Amino acid sequence: MACGHGLLAHILLLLDDSSPAALAVDVRLPKSAGRLATVLQSDWPRLQGRIRFMQQAIETIDIGPDDLLVSVHACGGLTDLVLDAAIKGRARVAVLPCCHDLQTADDGGLRGWLDGSLAIDATRVARLRSAGYRVYTHTIPVEISPRNRLLLAEPE
Repeated sequence: MACGHGLLAHILLLLDDSSPAALAVDVRLPKSAGRLATVLQSDWPRLQGRIRFMQQAIETIDIGPDDLLVSVHACGGLTDLVLDAAIKGRARVAVLPCCHDLQTADDGGLRGWLDGSLAIDATRVARLRSAGYRVYTHTIPVEISPRNRLLLAEPE
C-alpha cells in the first residue's frame, strides 16, 4: 500500500516465495515503476507475472483475511488508511509509520506524556487492539531509518 515503485512488493516475494502474488497500490505510480519491475523480474525470473500494479486509492481495494498489508514510510495519514483497510478486511498488517502530522492525527490525548509522533503511534496500537488485533511493536536500526518504529498486527 502506498507502494511507490513497488520495490517492497518485489522484495517480499523474494523473501517469501510461498506467497503467490503481490499487489502494489498507489494513488500515483511513478513512470519508472514498470521499468524497475522489468529489470528486477529479468534478474529474478520467479517474480515474473506475480506483481500487479494498481493506480488507485487504498480505500478502494478489496482486502480480505488472507491478505497481508505492508507499507513503509506511508507519510502522515497514509499509515492510518492502511490500518483502516486492514481492520475492514480483517487482514494482517505491517507498517513503518512516517512523517506524523502533529496537527491533525489522533494522538489519543497522550501528548502531555509522550512525544507527538510516539503518541500517534501508541494511539494506532490502541485502535488495532480495540479492533481485536494482536499487536507487536519493534524498532529497526536507526541507521536504516530514523523513523524506525515497526508496527505489526494480526486479527486474534
